[in-house]
Amino acid sequence: MLSDVPTSYIKSVGQGDWDNINRGREMVYSGGSVPAVVCLANLCVALCVGAALKSDVVLENSATTLNHSMALVQRMEALLTQGNGSDVILRVQTLNTDEVKVIQVHSLVLTLQSDVFDELLQTRNSTAMVLRESPDCAAVFDKFIRYLYCGDITVRLNQAIPLHKLASKYHVWDLQQGLTQYMTQHLSSDSLMGHVVSWYQYATQIGDVTLQNSCLQYLSWNLSSVLQSAEWSSVSEELLLTLLQRSDLVLQSELELYEALEAWISQNQPSVEAAKSALKAIRYAMISPQHLFHLQKKSSVMLKYYESVRDLLFLAFQFHAASPIQLAKYFDVNCSLFTPRNYLSQAWGSPWVINNPTRDDRSFSFQTQLGPSGYDASKRVTWNALFSPRWLPLSVRSAYPEMGSLQPTRTDGGRPRIIVTPATSSPDFAGVSFQKTVIVSARKQGKVVVRHVYNFHQSTEEAGDFLLEADLQRRASEYLIDSSLYLHIIVKPLYHSLIVAKK
Repeated sequence: MLSDVPTSYIKSVGQGDWDNINRGREMVYSGGSVPAVVCLANLCVALCVGAALKSDVVLENSATTLNHSMALVQRMEALLTQGNGSDVILRVQTLNTDEVKVIQVHSLVLTLQSDVFDELLQTRNSTAMVLRESPDCAAVFDKFIRYLYCGDITVRLNQAIPLHKLASKYHVWDLQQGLTQYMTQHLSSDSLMGHVVSWYQYATQIGDVTLQNSCLQYLSWNLSSVLQSAEWSSVSEELLLTLLQRSDLVLQSELELYEALEAWISQNQPSVEAAKSALKAIRYAMISPQHLFHLQKKSSVMLKYYESVRDLLFLAFQFHAASPIQLAKYFDVNCSLFTPRNYLSQAWGSPWVINNPTRDDRSFSFQTQLGPSGYDASKRVTWNALFSPRWLPLSVRSAYPEMGSLQPTRTDGGRPRIIVTPATSSPDFAGVSFQKTVIVSARKQGKVVVRHVYNFHQSTEEAGDFLLEADLQRRASEYLIDSSLYLHIIVKPLYHSLIVAKK
């Protein structure tokens, strides 16, 4: 009873407000009516007083939180399912069909969760409200409404986009953000026809740059598996050209990319201009002369569009016939045609599996081709790779004596580092620098995918963030597969233009 409230709390509320509460109470007791606003004000003040009393008790006694939120969620779900006390009927009509889904709801719940529903409810003329939705959105509308009541939802890969559409349309921002995060975290999940391409296209359509970039990065870093999947044929012209322009694609070889493009053109029958643009983005200099000859004679797509790529093929054959220094005298060797992508074939690098990576330093040697040109086809370079699990970066390293500073410095506070250097020097290295790329694989949703790609010249310390967030001490670390670190080192020769002295 409010009459039992101590005087100290009456003073904290204010004597005038307290008198209003008492007058309202007397009106109720005497059978009179009280305006709704007055009732609401009285209720709020009473709750505040109750909260003050509870706070006072907390100060005097030990507090225990009783959490019955799950029971509340169950009651809210039952309220929706049974329709008890419903004051609105939603008629969800599927566009271009006669199908109508009827859902009994409560205006108070919808208004609390969505300002769009609030506006629609204020302008309705009857208890029924008609909503027109696309087939994919209508199919999950009951899931969407249930989220408004219960605050949780079970999402399948093929439901992410329609639910995101509904969350965006009705301004349910928490659900929208949660679905964006869900899609970002489930790019590697298995699906029959694939889903990353459709998610990318949807993100592009709505202008979600974060999701768009996440999808594009996943496709680029796992392109070899994408090329072999049913999803490849669904790639749009815009996405295809975007991928072909990138140098960070991870795939077996440039030939694999050409063959996949040939299949895409044959199946999708794009416009002549789109086909020409795509074929011009292939880096033919990265394909061996033997395979180029074969494509010229056997590829139906090449025969059809030969004139559009003839000059590029001629330049590729010149690249294979001359040394890099000779080529640099006459051509711009910094263009994309002569820039390798991340090729996984043996000629370009080697996989490296490091068991128990936090234990101690590891090293191994591997060979690559000197360069992709036919001129260097028989020349090999031996590389030495050193992995240190706890290397202290130069930026935080203490001053060491001159001789001591030449020694590796490892401490418990360091972080992983890889150094890749040639075993010997050679005059063949003239005009060429070697970019190293370390690919880190991980298992996500049961599938091995590329987790990170790091580029550097000699040491991963140059990258600055090599395995920066990886907790390799944990067996269940998302960077480890069966307690091992799965790496692939790629060595990419980059050619330099000659600096011509002015006469």
